[in-house]
Amino acid sequence: MMIFYLLILVLAIPTGFVIAKLAHDELIDGFIYIKLLTEISFVFMMVFSFYDEVITVSLGFIIIVSYISLLKRYDKRWAKPRNR
Repeated sequence: MMIFYLLILVLAIPTGFVIAKLAHDELIDGFIYIKLLTEISFVFMMVFSFYDEVITVSLGFIIIVSYISLLKRYDKRWAKPRNR
């Protein structure tokens, strides 16, 4: 079962890149919300790590995906301002 959980967490990396590419305008406008999502997910992951593995892996997936979005926010090729 642990290999399955590891596979899910590894699949979060390409998922994060795909979401960052598709939502390139949100990387700038929604930066504070992505950062907040990462921090809240991390806190809940620490709390639920003592109770349930599935919730911990799900929150780990969210953390990896949102952290990639945070990293790509500073890359000018990925993050483009919204045309208004």
